[in-house]
Amino acid sequence: MDKIRYAIAGSAGRMGRMLIEAVLQSDDGVLAAALEHADSPFIGKDAGELVGSANGVKITADLAALADCDVLIDFTRPEGTLDHLQACLQHKAGIIIGTTGFDAAGKAAIEAAATSIPVVFAPNMAVGVNAVFKLLDVAARILNEGYDIEVIEAHHRHKVDAPSGTALRMGEVVAKALGRTLEEDAIYGREGHTGERPASQIGFSTIRGGDIVGDHTVLFAGLGERIEITHKSASRMPYASGSLRAARFLKGKQSGLFDMQDVLGLR
Repeated sequence: MDKIRYAIAGSAGRMGRMLIEAVLQSDDGVLAAALEHADSPFIGKDAGELVGSANGVKITADLAALADCDVLIDFTRPEGTLDHLQACLQHKAGIIIGTTGFDAAGKAAIEAAATSIPVVFAPNMAVGVNAVFKLLDVAARILNEGYDIEVIEAHHRHKVDAPSGTALRMGEVVAKALGRTLEEDAIYGREGHTGERPASQIGFSTIRGGDIVGDHTVLFAGLGERIEITHKSASRMPYASGSLRAARFLKGKQSGLFDMQDVLGLR
């Protein structure tokens, strides 16, 4: 069986290192390229050394390295991911996008690229989180009257977007199950004299601090009871493991836009 040839974007970052470790530990994949921005002090260093296992792949800013890869995994920032997406189009490589914070134009560019290359685009690659998405759909359909809905998320101090992409997707899942939309019903934080809470409101609360990897809770608060569906990440390895599972899903596909619900067969 041919092994999957991986490229990792943002290879010297926290998530990049975890992805490198996951690839090096996998039985069906090899690290073929490790990317960083041109000003990174890690350019030219052995990517494997970042996780204590030198493998001869040098970190580079040259996107031509994608010519020797089957799939790029990208958890960087929207502007960088969109540059990498164009390089994947040029070199006919698939891409796994875990980056969040895209605007409408960025999402449209991803959709357009998926007509030519295979793409998995998801706000969270962890298998457990995607199981929670499914549970939220079921819960929202059952708890469709008399329950106030709040989404609470916490991340480390370095995260630059809020609410998290995962929190937004949780809200979208709940809203869709209720026949509503976030555009109409979401509120992102409260302050001052807010008045009574509208029954249709879906609230979002954001916490940033320390080294919290990622905690998400959806609260259904009724009269005399509350239901909480929570996922907590203790490390970034679930995101890396899910990304490799997504890459296996893309193997042999020529094009198409997918998410982790497709990868896990939860549609």
